[in-house]
Amino acid sequence: MNSRILVALRIAAPPEVVFDAFTDDIALWWRPNALFSFTPRSPGVMAFEDGRLVERLPTGQVFEVGKVRVWERGARLVFGWRQATFAPGMDTEVDVRFEAVEAGTRVTVEHRGWDSVPAPHVARHSFPDGVFLQRHGEWWRALLAGLASRANSVQLGAAGEGDP
Repeated sequence: MNSRILVALRIAAPPEVVFDAFTDDIALWWRPNALFSFTPRSPGVMAFEDGRLVERLPTGQVFEVGKVRVWERGARLVFGWRQATFAPGMDTEVDVRFEAVEAGTRVTVEHRGWDSVPAPHVARHSFPDGVFLQRHGEWWRALLAGLASRANSVQLGAAGEGDP
């Protein structure tokens, strides 16, 4: 079995703008989901820093979601993804691709490695595999919609910079 989530969305902005919105502005478009929180103290503020994705918690603590494995601006971003309750060996990975298409960018998110997290684990809420992957995929679609909104506003702002 290969438990993975695959979602894609077209965004009306160039790949570099979308990539930068994904990485630099993640705190502005990321929306927590109570089902899929990283720690019991979540939600916090998401950020890419020092080669990793982190969540800065309201307590001031920083939880490392995962290390960045690939950083190709405007093309690809790969990072580890874990929740605080993951045991050693439970390892999921998010692979985000930014592909130039007519009038913008197709962003494809593949979140793989869910086979390493047993169905009874708290992170999966004992959902059957198909239900868990569907719910998690719905969340990724909502996140990409937030990314699209942010990238579009950055694109519009950049277009208006030279206007009087």
